[in-house]
Order: sequence, then structure tokens, then C-alpha cells
Amino acid sequence: MIIGLFTSMAFAQSYTISGTVKDVNGESIFGASVVIAGTVQGDAAGIDGSFAIEDVTPGNYTLRVSAIGYSSFEQNVTVSSSDVVLNFVLDPSSATLEELKVFASRSDLKTPLAYSDVSKEQIQTELASRDIPEVLNVSPSVYSTNQGAGAGDARINVRGFSQRNTAVMINGVPVNDMENGWVYWSNWDGVGDVAGSIQLQRGISSVNLAVPSVGGTINVLTEPATTNSGGAVKFENGSGAFEKTTVQLNTGLINDKFAVSFVGVRKKGDGLVDGTWTDAWAYHLAASYVVNENNRLDFFALGAPQRHGQNLYKQNIATYDADFARSLDDYDLAALDRYPEKGRYFNQNVAPVSSAYAGKQFVGDKWVGPSITERYSPNEIMERENFFHKPQVNLNWYSKLSDQATLTNVLYYSGGRGGGTGTYGSSPVRDFSNGAYLIEWDETIQRNIENDGGSGRSRTILRNSRNNQWTIGNILKLNYAANENVTFDFGIDWRTAEIDHYREVRDLLGGTYYIDNSDQFNPNKVVGLGDKIGYYDQTQVDWFGSYGQVEYDSDQFTTYAMVGWSTIKYGYTNFWAKDENGSQIKRETDPINGLQLKTGARYGLSENFDVYANVGYISKVPIFDEMINFRGAVNENPKNEKYSFYEVGARIFDNGGRFGMNINYYFTDRKDRAFTRSVDLQNGLEGIVNITGVDQRHSGIELESSFQATDDFRFDFMASFADWKFTKDVNAVYIADRSLNTEEELNLYIKDLKVGNAPQTQFSYAATWTPILNLRMTLRGFTYAKHYSDFDVFSRTDSGDRTQSWEIPSATFFNLHLNYTLSNIFDGTQVFFNMLNVTDKAYIQDATDNSRYNGFDGDHDADDAEVYFGLPRRYNFGVRVNF
Repeated sequence: MIIGLFTSMAFAQSYTISGTVKDVNGESIFGASVVIAGTVQGDAAGIDGSFAIEDVTPGNYTLRVSAIGYSSFEQNVTVSSSDVVLNFVLDPSSATLEELKVFASRSDLKTPLAYSDVSKEQIQTELASRDIPEVLNVSPSVYSTNQGAGAGDARINVRGFSQRNTAVMINGVPVNDMENGWVYWSNWDGVGDVAGSIQLQRGISSVNLAVPSVGGTINVLTEPATTNSGGAVKFENGSGAFEKTTVQLNTGLINDKFAVSFVGVRKKGDGLVDGTWTDAWAYHLAASYVVNENNRLDFFALGAPQRHGQNLYKQNIATYDADFARSLDDYDLAALDRYPEKGRYFNQNVAPVSSAYAGKQFVGDKWVGPSITERYSPNEIMERENFFHKPQVNLNWYSKLSDQATLTNVLYYSGGRGGGTGTYGSSPVRDFSNGAYLIEWDETIQRNIENDGGSGRSRTILRNSRNNQWTIGNILKLNYAANENVTFDFGIDWRTAEIDHYREVRDLLGGTYYIDNSDQFNPNKVVGLGDKIGYYDQTQVDWFGSYGQVEYDSDQFTTYAMVGWSTIKYGYTNFWAKDENGSQIKRETDPINGLQLKTGARYGLSENFDVYANVGYISKVPIFDEMINFRGAVNENPKNEKYSFYEVGARIFDNGGRFGMNINYYFTDRKDRAFTRSVDLQNGLEGIVNITGVDQRHSGIELESSFQATDDFRFDFMASFADWKFTKDVNAVYIADRSLNTEEELNLYIKDLKVGNAPQTQFSYAATWTPILNLRMTLRGFTYAKHYSDFDVFSRTDSGDRTQSWEIPSATFFNLHLNYTLSNIFDGTQVFFNMLNVTDKAYIQDATDNSRYNGFDGDHDADDAEVYFGLPRRYNFGVRVNF
């Protein structure tokens, strides 16, 4: 008999404990795990108790003991004629979290590619209730901004590629938009409060699904259900009248098999920039059920119903800060007269209205609450508001088929209802007298009231542009360990989605009805609040992918090879437009195939020094907009974008964990960047042709390191030096009108122009100090340089214009993060304080070159750019109480 004795004592609670006794060859004595009877004790520090496994033949064995939600204990045992007594502790862990890491293709030090981990602690102490991308700037070649400062309007750029080419995964499930690849961070507002960790894999990544991991992959794992009962409540306040409450509740383990955790979030605030208020909720539900010793089910449901005001229009530099504009050598001072200063908080999308105007607004067919309500503010009207709720539900099944084979299956659903707002109909009355115009809402409303002799017919209204959608999918992965070094992985990825697009009347602005002529089957339609206008169509997306991977892993050498194939098909129905036969337009593409190949290797030159390399190739299918336009034109000869990847790197680390460094060089070749043009066909309809030949080359050196100088002081440093540019001019000849057989020639003079929209030289550095027990202080700095403005390649048609897009001035700013734990109060109550942009640095974070709206003379200087400034100094503070 083998007797195990757990060493820690605490409150009594029933646990399911399993034990496996194996011989020296690893074979189970009993052929299966054994449930060990008895009552055990447990608390947050571990679980303890006693058990017995009987009828064991004397000999050498390995005893392994585990419990749901806890790490396993393993020990070699020699059994003689007498009993063997073992003393051990099971520490809290999460089998769900470990399996999620495997399912989501998380990298570790043996993976031959560049990656960065952002821990739960760092998320909790440095995110400061911002959008998730804003905590990822600590990684090389990663640039994220809040753009116009609307809650959830952040964007991220990795190695010079936008988030359309950066895969975002939550708990292993892709969340990029099925039509265009974009990620709307307002949909995932509560994820930062429940994220257990975030891993950013740069470049081709180790994710084996056919996702758009060109710049990289953002891999977010949320916290699974915990086996400890209790919870926490967190209260936050911040600049811009920001208020946030977060509540976490955990059932703990129920009947030895079941656990549930729930997090709810309520957030509201006025915002710093004018009109960027937020009114949001978020929720996260996690449940875990142990079916038996070889099967477990995990359930996740998360979402963030929200409304927020947006700031969607960049401005000329002088509009925000005239002194900053004057300080720039390449800003034409004559532009100051055209663009008077309005301040760093100016937002063109919001303007005052008389509180006497009591018109209702239709805010969409909401999941919860009335659809027709008062506007958010009685004293102003927000032209650009976003409202959306995109729940995601996962059911994960983990099954141990044998000692060598495991199966993971994730069935998921993602819904979505909401959209964005704007004006519709005749242009509203605008005031152009003082630079950037503002809408004069009172005059626009009065014009509607007086229209047609006071008939009630509105000329100008507010509209909602709706995007209602659902996606269901299934990801199945089979892992087979041939031996202790070689594993095989196989998987399939199926998704299907349906998306409705339409506009609807939001605010009649003083009138009682509007006449819309958008529906060809029902012209001169009289509409009111909530009625459809503008367009009404539906998109269908069908996706299927599969992959196979083999990996060899030893302490000194790791290598893997992966091949993946995918196919996608788009469908389109326009309910309001007529085809050549007078029926609704219906279109469907042929299946389009994509391919990805990856391989890499790591070699340990010593115990503390690894080198690695990886290569890859992706043939990426076009997005929906490159296949079918809103008039129903179909691209009959689609072209995939092609990407080639090459990377080499080295890692240095010490066994004590005090020092670590990664340095790598990457080279990414982008061929045939997708562009399309509409053309006329012989049948009188419209078609789409490809414009090919836009090629880019992205290369760079990345460095990240950390040094624990003393027990109380740590230093982190990141740097990246990049060269992203277009590699050749484009000459494209295409038939523009097939009925007349007319050709058009397009020449783009872009060779050697820098790829814009992110700094090509970046530094991040942080000092973390714990001067006294439980106090943690982090000062983190950022420096950005060689940041070229974004620009439209189709604007470069002048062979004499080879000027680079405007280079944004270099900038350095700092964030301060303080966290103190009151260890003797409510199981570790925490108080925290964050100050962002400590020195109140004025700097430009986003820019568009030669703006058609806010540019002065069109010569690629500072006066021709439209920009967003980084936000000024602001704070966030609060308290978290555990119970």
C-alpha cells in the first residue's frame, strides 16, 4: 500500500483527487487513474489530505497525484514490504489554462520564433482600463494608439502591418472580422479585466490555424473557472469623469466536479476629447466540468454591450496646437490663418444643440432596453456614435484518448448587433467660418421644420449604419505523441457567417418623416424612426481550413514543420437593387484557396544560449470587398497576396531568472498587395479587376531584455529598428470598358517610399522598484522615431514626385504605475494609481500625408498632414478588495 499525506491544513472541503501509479517503463499499474477516497482540506495555498492505494506489488514506481484546478505532484517511489509514506503539496493551478495554452498554440522558450508575453500582473497594473492594444507597446515592432480617443477605437500595427494582417485570437478562437479582417476593440472591452495573459507572436507565429498572421498574432487567454470560492470587487476613477466597477464571483469546486466564475463590469465617463463619452457594460462567464478522468468540458461566454462617442476626423496640426505647428521647421506659417487653433480636445463630430430640442433617437434594436430613447446629452448632438454588442460563446471539450493521443474540440458562436451613426440626406448646415467646420444643429433642425411649408418632411437626418451578424464555427485538434520527442498535430477549422448591412433612421432632426428612394422595388418610401434606408444587403462567408504539423522536441534541439490549407467562398444578396432581370441581385464566388507553410528550428548551444530560425510562406485569400462590391460586381479572377518570411534569432538567459535577452532579425516580402478597380462589362453591368504589382519589403532588428539587478529593482528594455518600404513602381493596364474595349493605364510611382502609419524606430524601457514590502512602482518610457505618415498609394501618379510622406517628429513620453497590497486586509486588498504621459508631452501619434480635407498646399510638409495628437497627462486610480 502507498499512503500519501498532504502537508497543508486549512478549511474542510471535498475535492476529487486522482492518482496514477506507473512502473519504471511508464505503464500504469491499474491501467487507468484511480479515484482516491477520503476528505481533503484546501485553501488558496494548496490542498491536503490523505489517501491510500492498495495491492501494489513491491518494486519501483512513479506516483502522480492531481486534482482539478491544481498542479500535479510526481515522485519516484520504491515500495518494499512496508508501507511508503509520502509528503507533498498540490499547488493551485489550472488544467484549463494549460490546455488553453496548448490549444491556442502558445509559444515558449523552445519555440523557434520571436514572441513577447504580457502577464496578468502587468495587465492589471499597467493597462489602466485602456484598450488592450495599448499595453502591447512594450513589445518590439508593435505600435498601438487610441486614435481619436474614443473608448474602444484603438488600433495596432505589428512589423508595419495593420491589424487586418495581424491575427487576434481569444481563447484560441479567431475574432478578426470575417469580411475585412479588422478588429473592433470596443467589442472586447471587458477582456482586459479577465485576461490571464496575452502573448504576442511576431511574424508568421506558431498558430497552426489559417489566420492572417502576417504582422503577428495576438493571443489572449481569459481566466478559466477557479476552484477557490470567493471573489473580488474593484472600483476605479480617472480623468474625464471616468468611473468603473468590476465584480468577480467564484463558486469554487461543487461536488468535486464543477466550478463557475463570473466577472461583470460597468464603465462610464465623459472622455478627455470632446464628445468621447462612454456608456458600457461587460461580462465574462467561465465554467468547468470534469466528466471523468479523461474528459473535461469548459464553457466561456463574454461580451461588452456599449455605446460611445467617437472622434473620427483628424485635423490639421494648427487646429489642435498652433504653437506646436509654429515649432516645426516644415510647417508653412500661412496655414495658421486657414486653421485657427481649437485646442487638443477639439472634436469635429460633436456640436451644441438647444436643450429645447426634444427629438427622440432610435439607437438600434438593442439586446436589452428600449430602442427609442433620449439622446446621450441634452445640450449637444453627436454625429458619430458607435453602439455594438458582440457576444462570443465557446464550448471546449478536452479528451484524453490514450496515453499518447489527446483531442480538443471547440464549438463557438459569435453574434453581433449594432453599428455607427452619421448624417444622411442633404448636407446639414455647417459653419466654415473658423477653420474646421462644425454642424449647426439648431439651424439644421429649423430648416427641417420649415421644409415644404412645414409639412414635416426632413431634408437632413441622422442615420444608423447597421451590421448585424452571426458566426458559428468549430475547431478540432488531434495531438499524437509518437514518443517522448516526436508529436503530430492535425486539425480542421470550419466557420460560417451571415452579416446584414443596412441603414435606418436614427433622428429626424425636427421633422416627422423622411422620403427615401434607395429601394428600387419601393421608391419614394415614407419612413420614420427605425425604418430601413440607404441600402439593405446580406453577406455570406463560408470558410474551411485544415492543417498538419510534426514537431521534434528535445532539451537541446526543437524543430517543426506545418502545412495548412484553407478555402473561402463569399455570397451576396442585395435586397433593394435589381439585376439585369429585374430581380434581387444575388452573387456567389467560386471557392478561393489559400495556403500556408511554416518550418523552424531551435538549437541550444549551451544551457543558457539558444539560436533559432524560421521560414514560411502564406498565400492569403482576398477579403470580401476585393471580391464583391455593393453593386453586386464580382471579381472573376481574384489574386491572392503572397508573403514570404525569414527570421533568425538568439536567446540568452540565466537559470536564476535574473537576466534574459532575445535578439532577432526578420525579413518579410509582400507581393501583389490587393487593390481592385470597378470596370464596365459588355452586358452593361459592373465588374471588378485586380491591380497587381504593389510590393513591399519589411525587415528589421528586434531586441528585448530584462535584468533583475537586485531583489528590489528590475530593468526592462526593448528596441526595434526597421526598414519598411515599397520595392517598385507599378504599371498596370486593364480593360476599363469591355463593351467598347477601352484600356486604361495606371502608373504608381512608389518605389523606395517608406511604408507609413507606424514608427520604424522604437524604444521602450522600464524601471520597476519595490522599495518596501508590497509596494511596486514602475516608470515606463517610450521613444518613437522614423514615423512616416500614412498615405494612399493611388495618389502617387506624378512621376516627378518622389518625396517621402511627411515624417512625424520623434517623441518620448513616460507612464507611471503604482500598486500597493494591503496583505492583512481582505486577503490582499490592492490600491493602485496610474499616471499616463507624466510630463504632459505634446506629440503626434497618427498622421495622414497630403490630406484632401485638411492639407494646405500639397507638398508633403507638416502643414499638409492631418493628425491625432497623443492624449495629455491623465490618471487612473482605484482599489481592489478580495473576499
